[in-house]
Amino acid sequence: MRKQWKNARVATKVGLLGVGLLAVALASIGLTLWIGWQLEGGAAAVNEAGRLRMQTWRIAHAVALQNQAEAGTHLQQVDQALRLIRDGDPARPLFLPRDATTAQAFESVSQGWLQFHRLAANQPAQLSSADVDGMVKRVDHLVAAIEAQLAGWNTLLSSVQLALVALAIAAAVAFLYAAHLLVFAPVDRLRRGLAALERGDLRVRVAEGVRDEFGDLARGFNRMAERLQTLYAGMEDDVRSKTSELREEKHRLAALYDASAFAARAASQQELATGFTERLRRVARCDAVAIRWLDTSQQRMVLLAAQGLPPALLEAERCLKPGDCHCGSPQTRARVIHILPEHPPTSACAKAGFVTVTSVALPVQGRLMGEIDLFYREAPQLEQADRDLLDSLASHLSSALESLRHEALRREAAVAEERGLLARELHDSIAQSLAFMRIQLQLLKDAQASGIAGDSLRLLDELELGLKESSADVRALLMNFRTRTDGDDLLPALQQTLQKFRLQSGLQAELKVDGHGAPLPADVQVQLLHVVQEALSNVRKHAQAQSVQVRLAHQPHWQIEIRDDGCGFDPLHDTPDDSHVGLRIMRERAAKVGATVELQSRPGAGTQVRVALPESAALNHE
Repeated sequence: MRKQWKNARVATKVGLLGVGLLAVALASIGLTLWIGWQLEGGAAAVNEAGRLRMQTWRIAHAVALQNQAEAGTHLQQVDQALRLIRDGDPARPLFLPRDATTAQAFESVSQGWLQFHRLAANQPAQLSSADVDGMVKRVDHLVAAIEAQLAGWNTLLSSVQLALVALAIAAAVAFLYAAHLLVFAPVDRLRRGLAALERGDLRVRVAEGVRDEFGDLARGFNRMAERLQTLYAGMEDDVRSKTSELREEKHRLAALYDASAFAARAASQQELATGFTERLRRVARCDAVAIRWLDTSQQRMVLLAAQGLPPALLEAERCLKPGDCHCGSPQTRARVIHILPEHPPTSACAKAGFVTVTSVALPVQGRLMGEIDLFYREAPQLEQADRDLLDSLASHLSSALESLRHEALRREAAVAEERGLLARELHDSIAQSLAFMRIQLQLLKDAQASGIAGDSLRLLDELELGLKESSADVRALLMNFRTRTDGDDLLPALQQTLQKFRLQSGLQAELKVDGHGAPLPADVQVQLLHVVQEALSNVRKHAQAQSVQVRLAHQPHWQIEIRDDGCGFDPLHDTPDDSHVGLRIMRERAAKVGATVELQSRPGAGTQVRVALPESAALNHE
């Protein structure tokens, strides 16, 4: 029963407690009502008995006055009163107490009344004062018995009322205590548990107690706290793990950024490979590293740089043929090569104490052009992120190596192009003059052999003129190839070029500048300046001009005009000569920077050459 009470629900406990208190209160109230009813009934009986005393004296008085009618009326009233006292009144509380003393006193009154009634009705003369006093005493004894009983009931009522007060106090205390046990204490435990959770104490637990509503709440709270503790512990582990991953990722990004910055400023393949070996060894935490590059001409894997390799191994694997060893055989994906222990070891890697080699490919535009070999004396623990980092570093390295190769090819092409230009210049000027002089020299020999003195002198004059023209061509070439811009503005270089033209040709040359504009890149300035020099050279050789005007315009786009007042020619019908070759050279130079060359000329009206650089081309070069 006690276990059932402990495991009962709070509502059941409170209900049973309330029902018990209500039953006790109702019983107490019923008892007080019952006692009050008894007191009211006894009091009414006392009143009626008191009237018996008065009626007895009235009967005695009427008999003494010999008034039988009045005596008879009083006798009937006494009979009715006795019956009322004996039977009670259903309309109001009137009844005798049920104790033996009262019953004996009422029986004595009834017996005495029978004798008194007989004497008063039949023998009035014999009714004495002693009979009256005896009847009154019997009534007084009845009243005393009833009053004694009422006194007991009154005492009981007072006791019950005191008991009710004590019961009310006890019920209040019991209810408060029960509320404390059943409600306040569990709520306080939950409150303290929640406060501990708010402070971050996830280990707090609440006593579950009995299986009532608060017990269910306590168990739910404990499950929640346990779940939160588990989640928080897992979250801390996750945070530590994520923090560690972020730290590692930061190191990887820093390594990747450092490698990218180094690759951008490396000036040679050797410098690039050496710098990458240091960074790869630090990032991969390996004992040695080697970078190999494929020599496509000899089909050999050449060791560009290495670090940490023993001298014997370094010398043995400086140049490998693909397929001779695991190293030097680039694959499409990174792979781990496990070196098997041998007794005694025969491979160079095993002799050096390496147990594992990680090979990372160096791809270039989908082709495998080399590899990175990472040597370990203990088996490494490389995660996928480490492999991705190695692949990224390998991609940067291969791109940088390819960029250096392309840069070298570009420089070689630039040198070859400049040599081709120099060859064309020599062919179009000095070579032609030398060929002309060789013909003249042969004619001179023939004239001397024929003995024609006039022809000999004329040919000597032509040879002298050819030598002068060749010397002028050499000076022009030297001037053109030594001409440089200052990198800021084309105007000073044009002024210097016109000054040299005046000294060489003796012609008037004027420079006019329209507007102001942003400076052009140095390579664009050089090409435009060479176009102007070629145009001035054609003027000096072929135009027979008296003056030259050069106009430089910045708006709406860059333009340079070279105008002379010479003899001019018909561009459509004149046969090709040196001027046409010069025009071709000017157009080739202008095309390199996106410019165009226009030629306007008429016989006897001079020639105008316009070099125009479109705005879009200027912006692209800037």
